[in-house]
Amino acid sequence: MSAPLAPELAVSRWFNTPAPLTLADLRGRVVMLHAFQMLCPGCVSHGTPQAQQAHMLFRHTDLTVIGLHTVFEHHAAMTPVSLEAFIHEYRLTFPIGVDAYEGDDPIPVTMRRFRMRGTPTAIVIGRDGAIRHEGFGQEEDLALGALIGTLLAEKP
Repeated sequence: MSAPLAPELAVSRWFNTPAPLTLADLRGRVVMLHAFQMLCPGCVSHGTPQAQQAHMLFRHTDLTVIGLHTVFEHHAAMTPVSLEAFIHEYRLTFPIGVDAYEGDDPIPVTMRRFRMRGTPTAIVIGRDGAIRHEGFGQEEDLALGALIGTLLAEKP
């Protein structure tokens, strides 16, 4: 049985990229999706620095790191304006999208599509577009780096 294909991102606004990103356009590359909230202690202390480190360490490879600000609580405090300040203050350089909403549902679209349990969540997508790893909470840097290295070594 093969791994499920990753659903497409639903993003209302992008930061740190000149054009919107889609998983379909990134097929053939390994993608690390870091879902976070700027008021999430685990995201601030571990997940977001880990994503920035992966972005820097693997910048000359076929890895694309994407941040997804997926707000499911404290909506009034975590606006795009606040996020822009957060990105600047924490010197984040990888592309970051704001997870979109549909109707009155407080859970954003991409979070629902991926069935995320919360933040931080790290999802690693293989070159074929299939979800190869989904981790909720703090993940060991070495384990995540080894997985990324293994996927990068696979033939395109």
